[in-house]
Amino acid sequence: MFQELGPDARGLLGVVAFFPQGVNEDNLDWLFPAISNRAIIFDRFCILSLTHRSNGFVTMLAPLRDYLSPKNPGSSSLLCTTKECYFTWMSVKIDPNNPNFEETRWITLEDVNVEHLLDVFTMIDPKSGRVWSACANFVEHLHWHKNRVTVLQPKIEGLPDGHNSKPECLFQLSSLVYSVGNFVESKRLLSHALKLWRKQGDDNSVAQTLGYLSDINRLMHLPMGGIEQAKEALRFTNDSVTQWDRLGVWKTSLCRYVRTDSSTPRKKPCSAQLLSSKRKAKNIGCAYSTKLSARYTDPKARSRRRFIISR
Repeated sequence: MFQELGPDARGLLGVVAFFPQGVNEDNLDWLFPAISNRAIIFDRFCILSLTHRSNGFVTMLAPLRDYLSPKNPGSSSLLCTTKECYFTWMSVKIDPNNPNFEETRWITLEDVNVEHLLDVFTMIDPKSGRVWSACANFVEHLHWHKNRVTVLQPKIEGLPDGHNSKPECLFQLSSLVYSVGNFVESKRLLSHALKLWRKQGDDNSVAQTLGYLSDINRLMHLPMGGIEQAKEALRFTNDSVTQWDRLGVWKTSLCRYVRTDSSTPRKKPCSAQLLSSKRKAKNIGCAYSTKLSARYTDPKARSRRRFIISR
């Protein structure tokens, strides 16, 4: 019965064995377009107890996976075809304002498979720009649809600084770490990406990274560096015609700083010069809180507050 399935049957078993989750039944036509009897083959696999169905996936038990998985994944033509399908699917840019945004949620079901695929092929072909571009796209998909850490982070950070894909991977990784809530780690990754993009002379990416760094500093209550980064981002944006869509973002970030700074009592110059940026931020926050407390203890201020809330 197995021999009657044709010459592709063994290769299909290898693909199922390679992926930890198996193969999504809804994607058989998309993953294996060149195999006309693919549905029949996968049904026969189940009849022969080589595979079983679980939560919409055709998968197999661990002992069979270990035996049937390709020893050299790069030599499996069907697996390489599957890899290219995933890479193409991930190359679609994610835009929450795009009507097709919901279609990119497929990653929530297959993130484990894609992560394993990238983990293997970044070892097999570490110099491939296409593999690392797919890695950046995968991290971006996680950022939008499934906030979690990824095993790919050490590999991304281990890339040589001269690798063209490293700053983009670091930027997307920073966004993912930011969405998890680790601002310190996100800032570290962004700072590294900024350094690499400056070396590459990519003004567009420098402006974008400066803007996000400015916002992270604001959230970390470190306004001194954030204000300068927002201003520098505006300077880069004004010099680049491709950045006009981000101009409003950086202006908004700068306005947040200006609004906070204008409502904060000024410190004496001699004291300010002796404080670090972190201590300055702390003092600004304390002074601002004191000012707000004074307002709320004033009866007139309380009545104005009730009026504003009612509005």
